[in-house]
Amino acid sequence: MAAAAPLKYPELTWVDGTLVSHAKVSIFTHSLHYGMGAFEGIRAYRQTNGGTSVFRLREHVRRLFESAQLCMMEMPCSEDDVAQACLDVVRANNMSEAYLRPLVFFGDEAMGLGAVPRTHVAVACWVWGAYLGEEGLRRGIRAKIASFPRMSSVAFLTRGKITGQYVNSILAKREAVLAGYDEAILLNAAGNVAEASGENIFLIRGGKILTPPLSAGILAGITRDSLMRIARDKGLKVEEQLFNRDELYLADEVFLCGTAAEVTPVREVDNRRIGSGAAGPITLALQETFFRITRGEDSAYRAWLTPLDASQHPTVAASSS
Repeated sequence: MAAAAPLKYPELTWVDGTLVSHAKVSIFTHSLHYGMGAFEGIRAYRQTNGGTSVFRLREHVRRLFESAQLCMMEMPCSEDDVAQACLDVVRANNMSEAYLRPLVFFGDEAMGLGAVPRTHVAVACWVWGAYLGEEGLRRGIRAKIASFPRMSSVAFLTRGKITGQYVNSILAKREAVLAGYDEAILLNAAGNVAEASGENIFLIRGGKILTPPLSAGILAGITRDSLMRIARDKGLKVEEQLFNRDELYLADEVFLCGTAAEVTPVREVDNRRIGSGAAGPITLALQETFFRITRGEDSAYRAWLTPLDASQHPTVAASSS
């Protein structure tokens, strides 16, 4: 597998209420050893008429707190604090567009499976383009059904965006990329399509849009929720329904969605062409509307955008480690 080009990270990160220069954590950080933590992916978009807005900020922050609750991690700050931190860190780094990563983790105050160290909260940001590539956004990607099934809700907390649980996705993604594909699609324990390694999935056939229900063990995606609303507003029929890989192969269109991937068409699954083998018309229409909304060009969805405010930056401190 070819090594990815290193990302260039901005100088400032919000950590426990303060903007820190070149933030670092100890090698003894509990979450680094055991994978207990929660995170979010959020995007800030440059607006067509000027300025920058964060897409569905409140919904993302609420899900972060829900994931922390599932992990029994006592949050040391409020939802308002984290939402403001997201705005502060983008503005402090002089960014007009950014990918935001709020992270909740156990610190280095104690070690061991039964230990309960202090809970820390950080918000980082960086520039991250199309997660599955600009060409993927235009033409669609090639996907592979993973040999690794989506983790079961019997053994894991599948509703949570929990750091350690993403080993499941990493294994599936690496398998797909090593086999020459762009992305992996995971089935659940019952053999139904669940989601991709880092995205929710939609299938279109006969003009009807299907997506797996939350009971399939999927993450309750915020981009997924947005696209269901957009599609229904366009008069399209959307159903949350179980389907298997056969139905996926026979779809007219397939697309993936998520904060990083945004709306990415799938042109092929397991060497089987989907529809015409190119991005389909419904997918492209939803993608176009989605980007209009994120750029602030559709007033009907203005409530989904939180503009950066002009309040004074918090104090910047140097990292201690």
